[in-house]
Amino acid sequence: MVKTRLRCAGASDPGRVRQNNEDRFYLDAERGFFLVVDGLGGEAAGERAAEIAVDRIRARLERQTGSAEQRLREAIAVANNEIYRAAGSNPEWAGMACVLTAVIVEDTSAVVGHVGDSRLYKIRGGGIAKVTRDHSPVGEREDSGELKEDEAMRHPRRNEVFRDVGSAEHAPDDLEFIDIERIPFQPDSALLLCSDGLSDQVTSQTIRHAVERHANDPDAAVHELIEAANEAGGKDNVTVAIVEGEQFAAPVVEERKRPAGIWISRPAVFLYGMLLVLVPVWLYRDFLQPPPIVIRPRVLTAGPSGQFATIGAALAEARRGDTVEVDGGEYQEQVRLKTGVTLRSRVPREAILRAAPAGGGPAVSADDVTGARLSGFRILADAQMPLPAGIVLINSQVEMDDLEVAGPAIGVEIRGTASPVLRASAIHDCGEGILIAGASQPWLSHNAIQRNGRDGVEARDGARPVLVGNVIEKNAVDLGSDVNLDTVHERNFFLDVKPPRGGRKK
Repeated sequence: MVKTRLRCAGASDPGRVRQNNEDRFYLDAERGFFLVVDGLGGEAAGERAAEIAVDRIRARLERQTGSAEQRLREAIAVANNEIYRAAGSNPEWAGMACVLTAVIVEDTSAVVGHVGDSRLYKIRGGGIAKVTRDHSPVGEREDSGELKEDEAMRHPRRNEVFRDVGSAEHAPDDLEFIDIERIPFQPDSALLLCSDGLSDQVTSQTIRHAVERHANDPDAAVHELIEAANEAGGKDNVTVAIVEGEQFAAPVVEERKRPAGIWISRPAVFLYGMLLVLVPVWLYRDFLQPPPIVIRPRVLTAGPSGQFATIGAALAEARRGDTVEVDGGEYQEQVRLKTGVTLRSRVPREAILRAAPAGGGPAVSADDVTGARLSGFRILADAQMPLPAGIVLINSQVEMDDLEVAGPAIGVEIRGTASPVLRASAIHDCGEGILIAGASQPWLSHNAIQRNGRDGVEARDGARPVLVGNVIEKNAVDLGSDVNLDTVHERNFFLDVKPPRGGRKK
C-alpha cells in the first residue's frame, strides 16, 4: 500500500533520427507502480516487444499478491517468456526483445526490477544517485569507475547490451536475469526512470538540475529533458518518467551578491565566440548513430560433433549468458565453471566426467563464480580413476540439477558464504555425500542421497543447509551431528530405521 502521495509525469519521443518509437512507459500513482521499456529489434518488432512487456507486467502487478519483490520477478519473467514465444510465432518479430526498469513504491521504500541499460536515478537533497547498474560492456566499466560518465556517453560500444527481456526463456528466480533491489524512498525524494535515449545524451547533473528546477511540476521537467536529449542529437527514442514524493522541493541555495560593476573581458568574449562554434560541432558529432547492438546468448558445443574438442576449450570461449552443450561420452578433464555460463549435457546423464589424467583435483570446481548452472552430467570415480571430490564450490552461487555423482571421496563439497542450489540429483556411493563448511545456506531439494560411507549430509562451521523433499537412506550416518534440524523440513524421507545422528527422526 502506498502511504505517501505521489506526483508523477512521463512522456516519450521518437527523437530526431528514427521514424518510429520503440519506447513505452506506464504510470500508476495510485498503486505506486512505474515502468519504462525500451524495445529492441527494429521497426514493428521492438515496438511489439515493448507493448507486450507493458501489458503483461501491468496485469501481474495489478494483482497485489505476494511481496513487491516476488511480483516484480514474476511480472518480468511472464513478459520475457511471452515476448520469446511471440517472436517464434512471427518471422517479422524474430529476435525482438526489450530492456526495462520497473519501480513499486511502498510506504517509505521503493522496490526496483531492472534488466538492460534503461536507468533509475534517485534525486534528493541536492544530489543524484544512479540506482540501477547497466547490463552492458560500457555500463559495467562506467559503474566500476573505469570510465567517466562523459567517456561512457561517447564510447562507440555504448549501444550494446548483454542482458535483455525476451531473447531466451527465463524463470522468475533465474540467476543473472533480473536485478531486484529495495531502496529508501523518503517523501522529499524524487525518482527518474529513463531509456538510454536520455542517459546517452544528457548528463546526470543536467538531469538533476532539470528535476529540481521544476519541483512540484514533473511534467515540465520531463519535457525539458526530452528537449535536451533532442538538442544533443536526438539519436534515439527518449522516454522519461518522474515520480516525486509529497515533500520533494528544490534545494535552498543561498543567493550570492554580484559585484556592482559587471564587465566582460576580451578573453571572455573570445571564449564565448569559440563556444558558439564548437558546441554545435560537439552536439552533432554522432547525429547518425547505428541502432543498438544486442549481444545475444550463444550455444557453444563440445565433444566429437561440437565446435570444441574439450569442455574446457568451450568454457574458455564462453561469455555471460552463453550455454555450453556437451555431447555424450566420457571426458577426462577438470572443468572450471564460469560466471553467468550454463554447462549442460546435451542428453541428460550421457556426458560423463572422469578423473583427469594429471589427477589431484575435483571433476568440477567453481571459485567466486555467480550465476552459473551445471546440468545433466554423471561424475564417476572408482579405484582405477579416483577423485578426491566430484564437485567443489568455493564462495560460488551455482545452480546444479539432474546430476549423478558416484564414487568420489566427497560427492559435493560447498565452502564459503554463497548458497548454491542442488536439486533432482543422485549423490551415492561416495565416501562423504555432501559436505558443507562455512556460513552457507545451500538449498538441497529432491535429491537421492544414498549409500555414502560416512555422512549423507554434513554441515560444519556454521553452515545451515535447507533440505526439502530429499530421499536419504543407507548412509553410514544420514545427517552429521552439526546439521541443524531447524533447517530440515518435514518433507524429507529418511528410509532407515535408525534416526539421523543430527537429532530426532523426521
